Amino acid sequence: MIDDFSKDCLHGRLKGIREALVWKLDGLSEYDIRRPLTATGTNLLGLVKHMATLEVWYFGEVFGRPSPDALGRWQDADGSDLWVTPGETREQIIDFYQRAWGHADATIQALPLDASGHVPWWSRPDVKLFDIMVHVLQETTRHAGHADILREQLDGRTGVRAEYEEQIDTAAREAYRAKVERAAREAAGGSHHADLSDTHCAVGTP
Repeated sequence: MIDDFSKDCLHGRLKGIREALVWKLDGLSEYDIRRPLTATGTNLLGLVKHMATLEVWYFGEVFGRPSPDALGRWQDADGSDLWVTPGETREQIIDFYQRAWGHADATIQALPLDASGHVPWWSRPDVKLFDIMVHVLQETTRHAGHADILREQLDGRTGVRAEYEEQIDTAAREAYRAKVERAAREAAGGSHHADLSDTHCAVGTP
């Protein structure tokens, strides 16, 4: 009974965070979902593509249940799952992720939590389904958090689902940010004397 409860709980959380990650693309231009927004090139649509690839590998190859979506061997991974080519559409990437969900969900439903798997790219490759569910949930949550920050930088939108999204109160946000900035400057001994506006990047600035 506890195994069934644990699997249902982990699976439910994974389903929710998948949806949140995809929602971060809502309403953005093709450029904004693809463009690099960090020094290391992190981009929103690339995060979705990356998580689709991981789900196919972890819930497919690891348990001897290869996905119909042919992927390159893990040994040949070259970072191409982290960005999207001009020839790949938003719809194709989201569809790929949703197909990966379907394959992963079938694996999760078919196997018990103590089902054995093998992750050849891990230093301790012998695993159980429980290990992989926790790992993929952790990875998805981590990258959804990255997507939260990227989306906030673009247009200020936050949240995990449209129905819970609150209207942006620009004045309240600016007042809060200024308060945090003053506290940081005070803690630093007043060594930073630039005007607050000097350090405030406008939303949507490339």
